[in-house]
Amino acid sequence: MKTFRILAAGLAGLAFAGLAHAAGGAKHPHGPEAGWPFEGVTGQYDKASVQRGYQVYKQVCSSCHGMKLLSYRNLGEPGGPFYDPAYPNPNDNPFVKALAAENEVMNAEPNEAGEYEFRPAMPADRFRSPFPNDAAARAANGGALPPDLSVMVKARHYGADYIYSLMTGYPDFSLYEDLITEENGETIYQTVIDMSKFEKLGSYKPDHGPAYLIQPAGQYYNPYMAGDTTPNFQGDPRHRPPGGFLAMGPQLPDGRVEYTDGTEATTSQMAYDVAQFLAWAAEPKLEARKRTGLGTMVFLLILSTLLWFSYKQIWRKVEH
Repeated sequence: MKTFRILAAGLAGLAFAGLAHAAGGAKHPHGPEAGWPFEGVTGQYDKASVQRGYQVYKQVCSSCHGMKLLSYRNLGEPGGPFYDPAYPNPNDNPFVKALAAENEVMNAEPNEAGEYEFRPAMPADRFRSPFPNDAAARAANGGALPPDLSVMVKARHYGADYIYSLMTGYPDFSLYEDLITEENGETIYQTVIDMSKFEKLGSYKPDHGPAYLIQPAGQYYNPYMAGDTTPNFQGDPRHRPPGGFLAMGPQLPDGRVEYTDGTEATTSQMAYDVAQFLAWAAEPKLEARKRTGLGTMVFLLILSTLLWFSYKQIWRKVEH
């Protein structure tokens, strides 16, 4: 009986998994062709890329997304994108001070009139939040709550690959068409995506007749966003596109940011940089941890070797 229950539970799990698969799913994320420099045992962050990623976050992402777990001083700590050995205390780093001062934060204490005033941020301050609270954030984003990005790379499957794929996965504007219909005397405006021309779908690309995806008002299609496109798909349901809809539209068109180091700001470059910045934000001590881990492994290898030879020397005259 116990075996039967285990088998039944297993079959039920497979059935639910099959239903989930049938209902649609996100396309498997992928990173840049060359991979990420911070991967591997000795991987390190590309500091120039992380610096550019901060610029993308500051100029694009910070208007909706906060990073409440980070302080500006973290940018100037060892391993940070703007670390300067001349300033071991990041609070003294003039460049970090300048980056912090670009933002205004509210004083913790009221003035003599009992009012809270804004002041330029200092390195010790947390990253400025774009909204005073969640209710204000939802009100400004059509009911959607923009997630905090402090540990987003750790909070999502496939980490930096997911961020990179999501930011580069939106359909090109050339694929959008306006659909105007009449229903009960009311004119309805809808946005339709011609999925047969969506080259980014790769092997998922439908090739069995017309394939149109109706995009809900205030929502945007992305093949890497978890969801179900079946109710919105006009075409062969067996070949519905992967992905789902989210409230955030395409944010990184070519040239959206003008990099201070002269790098060309293509969509893929900006996505690469901001994904690497978010990877650093989620694990700022990664390089130190890898150095410690590598040194520990080398020490254990040497210790194991010495113990082995000591064992052979001590017990060399004893039969086993």
